[in-house]
Amino acid sequence: MDRQGQAVRRVLVTRPAGDAADGLCAAVAAAGYRVHWQPLLELSACAQLSPAQRQILLDLDHFQHIIFISANAVRFGMALVNDFWPQVPLGINWYSVGAATAERLLQFHIHAITPGSNMSSEGLLALPYLRNVEGQRVLIIKGEGGRDALRTELLHRGALVDELACYRRRVPDVPAGALALRIAEWEIDVIMLSSGESLANLLLLLSPAETTKFKAISLVVPSERVADMARQAGFDHIVTAANASDMAMLRALQEWRSRTGDQE
Repeated sequence: MDRQGQAVRRVLVTRPAGDAADGLCAAVAAAGYRVHWQPLLELSACAQLSPAQRQILLDLDHFQHIIFISANAVRFGMALVNDFWPQVPLGINWYSVGAATAERLLQFHIHAITPGSNMSSEGLLALPYLRNVEGQRVLIIKGEGGRDALRTELLHRGALVDELACYRRRVPDVPAGALALRIAEWEIDVIMLSSGESLANLLLLLSPAETTKFKAISLVVPSERVADMARQAGFDHIVTAANASDMAMLRALQEWRSRTGDQE
């Protein structure tokens, strides 16, 4: 119980290790929840650059637009950029999918254009600078795999698109049954998922019987697309945040608490 005699709600944060996970855990704890952390994604730098990737980096000043898909794309991508360009080239439009990514780019003295609250490929595509890109070179810095909507639409608009995959994702090495045991022991009330891939890995690490057992747990998700995925997986208690930022996810968590009867 907290000081007002209310039950302390237990929250599972699932972001990968790093500053983003630390910041969200701290914000959730400061809001009065008991926080547990279990990453549902592990990230690592790609082992070696291919000749094509090296050429992309050498030709960085030939691009009109460079897009970072995530804060992790900045973390891993700028490490590569700095190896080739101690000072980043001028005359390029730089973009970030959201505010956290833009803040990371500021550490490299790069002022990025962001899509505001719509932190997604669709939000980036709505930016006026990316509407008329026929014949222009665009570089997307990202992790391996992921959605292809941004590249596909930019190609449709006539852009010359390259991708630089600078890190890879994998499912954490969690023994069978271990995640279900932790969720049960921690008495988790709500799981915060920052991406569709995190949801997919949650389902992968839980057996069908375990997934059924935990259907009553609420989920906080970053978009309606991920909410649809969760509903299809059988979850009924879902709160959709405006985006995956700490502020939006925390606001959605507070909305969940209000829905379940707790007051501030």
